[in-house]
Amino acid sequence: MTVQTPNPIVQVLPETAPFSEEQRSWLNGFFAGLLSLDNAGVTALSPAENAAVMGEADDGAPWHDPAMAIADRMQLAEGKPLPRKLFAAMAQQDCGQCGYVCETYSAAIASGTEGRLNLCAPGGKDTLRQLKALMEAPGATAPAAPAEAAPAVDLGPLGRCRENPALATFLSRRKLNGEGSEKETWHVEFDLAECGLDYVVGDAFGIVAQNDPRLVDAVIALLGARPDAEIGGKSLRDKLLADCALGPAPDALFQLISYVTGGETRQKARRLAAGEDPDGDLDRLDVLGALHKFSSARLSPEAFVEALDPLQPRLYSISSSFNATPGRISLTVDTVRYKIGSRPRWGVASTFLAERVAPGDKVAVYVQRAHGFGLPADPQTPIIMCGPGTGIAPFRAFLHDRQATRATGRNWLFFGHQRRACDFFYEDELQAMKESGFLTNLTLAWSRDGDKVYVQDRMRERGGELWAWLEQGAHFYICGDAKRMARDVERALVDIVTEHGGRSSEEAIAYVAALRKAGRYQADVY
Repeated sequence: MTVQTPNPIVQVLPETAPFSEEQRSWLNGFFAGLLSLDNAGVTALSPAENAAVMGEADDGAPWHDPAMAIADRMQLAEGKPLPRKLFAAMAQQDCGQCGYVCETYSAAIASGTEGRLNLCAPGGKDTLRQLKALMEAPGATAPAAPAEAAPAVDLGPLGRCRENPALATFLSRRKLNGEGSEKETWHVEFDLAECGLDYVVGDAFGIVAQNDPRLVDAVIALLGARPDAEIGGKSLRDKLLADCALGPAPDALFQLISYVTGGETRQKARRLAAGEDPDGDLDRLDVLGALHKFSSARLSPEAFVEALDPLQPRLYSISSSFNATPGRISLTVDTVRYKIGSRPRWGVASTFLAERVAPGDKVAVYVQRAHGFGLPADPQTPIIMCGPGTGIAPFRAFLHDRQATRATGRNWLFFGHQRRACDFFYEDELQAMKESGFLTNLTLAWSRDGDKVYVQDRMRERGGELWAWLEQGAHFYICGDAKRMARDVERALVDIVTEHGGRSSEEAIAYVAALRKAGRYQADVY
């Protein structure tokens, strides 16, 4: 039954998009709500404008948005070829942590050239489960290798890919927060001289970290195994330190537990392996939590290790310029510490960098080249950078690089955090850039100093000037949280184009989409 609405729905999808009229109507309504379009008395966009608004629709990927839930992405991919369904299951961040971007990773799986289904770190278990379901569906081409087994890999150049890291020397760490901060953020530096790596601003730096020994020892104790038990040529302890992920318990571990237990315990383990949450405690079930929950299970160390996911490298935005400081590289790292119940949890790489690696230590690292995130080719082009919190990292690199190369383009930085007194990262150098005139605008937002003010609020306050910069050819950059901050900033940008550019909501969305297509709107989100 067709429901009549009093106002026409904005036609977001182009007429050429491969959907039925019923699907098209639902999707237009969905995207109109998602983008906060005002449907009251609007005129439908032309096909050309539709294509600009939904740039991914024509290539079959309207879901390529990290803020969209996986269930919504999979619904949009219904009826599409296997590679596009696999693409929809990815985290949509194009972070490069898997060694691909989302689209090429999905294509590699579909073609059988990549057998590992568990490389999408941001997607986690949801992505892995969905990939497995898609590859096990009738008609799907089986991977060239088992999902958990890494196929033979043609190693790339040393230090240029996750499969072939180089060794860099850890130099130092410096805390960026002042007294009273609720955060723990470090400026971390490495020496690249010995390994010979270089990079360009916008690239990311891969860290091959090790697990916290305290967590490893606790896991071994609950497993009831000897730390020196040999597993694949290594001791169990060394294997768990360097090779195995000890975060969220993988489905394979619950499957293993179901094989060696019985009764209600076996049924619970089976349900957890299927993605259910029978006791409402799934959020607490990392590997240690799973061993504690199923303490009656007797697991052999070898089978236990085989059931775990491999420990993945972590990628960080580079916060330095090779042109400014050749042979050195710096990162801006938030240390992840939190509690679930009474148990502390620690981020693997962030606490490795914050406390476990010492100056002079060699760390396995690699440079991940940026995918469409970098400075404009013309050094005269103005740039607008929006990077709250550790999102400032690539923009510090941009600024240092432009100083070193004497780029003449204007620079505008939006930076925000909780409190100015203790969370103003790199304050001295940014203020010096502002006073010298190199940093044309430094616009700050503090969410815990009195009224809650965020970078998107400051953007709206300076909307007229920001619009003028865009019309003068400025490139707009954003770095930070994909699901909240990036979406809020993009919405603010659309509002600015509407108000100061004299555009309708639909035209403003098309304008921002055109910026993205032209490479003038770039995002590094996580």
